[in-house]
Amino acid sequence: MDKNTLLKIKQIVGTSNYLDSDEDKIVYSYDGTPMLSHKPQAVVMPESPSQISEILKLANSEKFAVVPRGSGTGLSGGAVAVENSIIMLMHKWDKILEIDEENLTAWVQPGVKTYDFHQAVEQKGLFYPPDPGSQKICTLGGNVAENAGGLRGLKYGVTRDYVMAVEMVLPNGEILINGGKNVKDVAGYNLRDLIVGSEGTLGIFTKILLRLLPKPKSSKTILAFFSSLQDAAKSVSDIIAAHIIPCTMEFLDSTTIKCVEDFAKIGLPTNVDALLLLESDGHPEQVADEAEKMYEILKRNNATEIKVAQDAQEADQLKTARRAAFSALARVKPTTILEDATVPRSNLAPLIKKVSELAQKYNLMVGNFGHAGDGNMHPTVLTDERNKEELERVEKFFDELYDETIRLGGTITGEHGVGLAKKKYLKRLIDSSSLKMMQDIKKAIDPNNILNPGKIFSV
Repeated sequence: MDKNTLLKIKQIVGTSNYLDSDEDKIVYSYDGTPMLSHKPQAVVMPESPSQISEILKLANSEKFAVVPRGSGTGLSGGAVAVENSIIMLMHKWDKILEIDEENLTAWVQPGVKTYDFHQAVEQKGLFYPPDPGSQKICTLGGNVAENAGGLRGLKYGVTRDYVMAVEMVLPNGEILINGGKNVKDVAGYNLRDLIVGSEGTLGIFTKILLRLLPKPKSSKTILAFFSSLQDAAKSVSDIIAAHIIPCTMEFLDSTTIKCVEDFAKIGLPTNVDALLLLESDGHPEQVADEAEKMYEILKRNNATEIKVAQDAQEADQLKTARRAAFSALARVKPTTILEDATVPRSNLAPLIKKVSELAQKYNLMVGNFGHAGDGNMHPTVLTDERNKEELERVEKFFDELYDETIRLGGTITGEHGVGLAKKKYLKRLIDSSSLKMMQDIKKAIDPNNILNPGKIFSV
């Protein structure tokens, strides 16, 4: 990108919203994904949809790439700059524009932090279920781009289930508004389901309309420990088979438990093979009934210890074990590779077993945790990227793991996205016709391939 083009970009956003020092380029050269980085030519912070539109029109004429970015917490390389690109930073778009209590909706800008949004709507007795692990720093725009999940996904679904409308700037600079507050609307193609999870490749969000729910009246949290991975996995299957759908059903293996206890000092036993964190919410009578049934199922499946929270404060303490998992594992070695394998719930036990077998086969330190009720596991390899021989074993570990995941009817990502990190696995998962349709859609909307190019697949 030549200096004249960079000057034009700077003139569009203004000097105060333009960064191009070496330090700034390094800061915005990576996201939460290990071993992926690339310095952008510049970083811009547009203040209006019209500025975004102007930049994208300039990108088409001057043939440079634009990579949208929120907080940079993504784990698939979706916000990593590419060759001849600028980063478009959206974290300043952080206003909750409207909370409509009559229609149970909220208009937000894409830079609103997920946790801040939770707090704002809960003050009004309302509830926004999606709660990714990075909720205190990740943004709603990033959540929509990646179709983020979270601990409550089993009962309440994922981000896609709560997006009712979007305003976005298309790659050609046109502004699109799709959707609205209608509970029912089947006029034309459902563009929202195409846009949600498109990983910043089809447009840049400027406003998002989200669906809200009444806040549950009651909840009960349970923490159960097991001396066998199989007993923990069978508990998950038995609870679902009993027609109980808790809002949270999380799993941690022994490696993760030990790291969490070393990190958080919350009194977890370190001589167990697994724990399950379960939470039921809703009407008080329903919650009490579900909690009692889950308790009996856990006992029947040989839980060595079961803790039931007596109040909200104790419930938060029990949840700390799950929320601290990634942070705790990341302290152990210089490089933490957290992945995202998902299978049908009925195949959770074979997936957990396979992770353990492959960790032994390749002599790797692997912590496994995740959303047991969704069949969504996060096998996390603790390594050092300077150890090239070990990295070769890590690559073989994940190659085998994803082959097994696909064989079990699963998918290569349940909530992190494909980005740069998982492109090579996508062809193993989907047929050539599906891939071609995706590529054709990208070409039709972004013929010059200027918006987040190279993410998900190449065109």
